[in-house]
Amino acid sequence: MGFLDGFRVTLKEFLTGKTITTMYPQEKRPKPVRFHGRHVLNRYEDGMEKCIGCELCAGVCPARCIYVRGADNPPDAPVSPGERFGFVYEINYLRCIHCDLCVEACPTEAITETKLFEFSFTDRHDAIYTREELLVGDDGHPKRLPWEDWREGDDRNTSGWVRATAPSGASAYEGRVQWSGELGYGVRAPEEGQTAPPPVIEPEPEPEAHDEGHGGH
Repeated sequence: MGFLDGFRVTLKEFLTGKTITTMYPQEKRPKPVRFHGRHVLNRYEDGMEKCIGCELCAGVCPARCIYVRGADNPPDAPVSPGERFGFVYEINYLRCIHCDLCVEACPTEAITETKLFEFSFTDRHDAIYTREELLVGDDGHPKRLPWEDWREGDDRNTSGWVRATAPSGASAYEGRVQWSGELGYGVRAPEEGQTAPPPVIEPEPEPEAHDEGHGGH
């Protein structure tokens, strides 16, 4: 290859007038359905938090970026349906590699990932998200922080898709929704390519038989 051969592609694009440059951030490519972005802590449809403070997400994290400490639920005002809740929950995004293992390890679908990946920090402390920042609001939608660039659809179809089939991939679970409803979204539909479960048709009750015989005297 000659010394100037590396400019051949650039020169060709310049002469033909065709450009593939995308004006960022005004123009963006659509994000894949299974895109892994910033995490959220979800709530049930009644507002109760899904996190039970089991620390499985922290234990499975290969980057050691998650710190969780559980606490007993107050009897008079429980935070979650279980005996415990996530009293402390932190994610260090200077370490997170968005592998999604925390989502798969969570037994209650408390932690999922949105499609938001554009967030920059001017302070290192801002990179450590706390429970208050990760927990969805009263409407079920993620909290939007000043340094985050949210776009339409970034909060939809989060990593709950991993519950669309059994962990072992058994075909008997295909098309069955395995996760619970979420505040603000309800029960998410199965991922694309999965068949919806057939409707349950209740059998009609059979008419009661009447005794037409005559009683004896």
